[in-house]
Amino acid sequence: MSTSKVSTPDSDIVPAPLENCCRLVVVGSPKVGKTAIITRFLAGKFDEQYTPTIENFHRKIYKIRGQVYQLDILDTSGNHPFPAMQKLSLLTGDIFILVFSFSDRNSFQEVIRLRDQIIETKLQVKGSKVVPMVIAGNKCDLTQEERQVSSEEALKQFSNTRRCSYIETSAKKVINIDILFQMLFENAKLPSEMSPSMHRKVSISQSPTLRPTAPGKWGIRRRLSEACGVVTPNARRPSVRSDLMQLRFQALHGSSFDFDDEEEENKTDPVQKKLKKLMCCIS
Repeated sequence: MSTSKVSTPDSDIVPAPLENCCRLVVVGSPKVGKTAIITRFLAGKFDEQYTPTIENFHRKIYKIRGQVYQLDILDTSGNHPFPAMQKLSLLTGDIFILVFSFSDRNSFQEVIRLRDQIIETKLQVKGSKVVPMVIAGNKCDLTQEERQVSSEEALKQFSNTRRCSYIETSAKKVINIDILFQMLFENAKLPSEMSPSMHRKVSISQSPTLRPTAPGKWGIRRRLSEACGVVTPNARRPSVRSDLMQLRFQALHGSSFDFDDEEEENKTDPVQKKLKKLMCCIS
């Protein structure tokens, strides 16, 4: 797909409906390449200089097949200075990327812990073990002598989790970054056009307008040419209060992104029981 940029005015970006909004949470130890992977996804760039992340928030708006979609991306700290905030991040996440570095065995063990924590957290709230996620073994361009984790060990460890894919990546060498997000969106049953190579990159200032259009019978070429996405500048993470209100809404009405294959299980779970679980998870 063409990467040429078309500009669009900020006023022409309308909010996506709730059912088209999704939050991606990226987790892992420090210095494994979380921010580098996100930067490749959003801007196609790589920064050689490492800057520790406290927490970064990004938002990308898409127009796909006449509909507006919103992808929020939370780039988390690997140090977890506030455990309660980390729990809230996991609770509010819809889909996840877990990153470890082949040069750091501790980061590999941390991803195993995080995978289990995410599944357990969602199980407490949703009663579901199905959480769309991709585990990325980053820095796959390293030599065997530089590695502390083998490809065989990682593949064996991460091959048996539902809706959880594993892939080796290199943000520096641009290896499998696009495939990583294709796998994630496929696991989450999101439009394939959200992948970097499947839509036009748009910047804020002139046309086209990112507004819904009337549905019609589009061929594949028309669909791809119409798909576009824009990164919202200076996006701010919703407040803790907003996140808690969103959790309460999901407990009352169900998540917009309920990925469980057995939807009836959530329908029979009493609302007050769900709310109690949410508060217990955060505390």
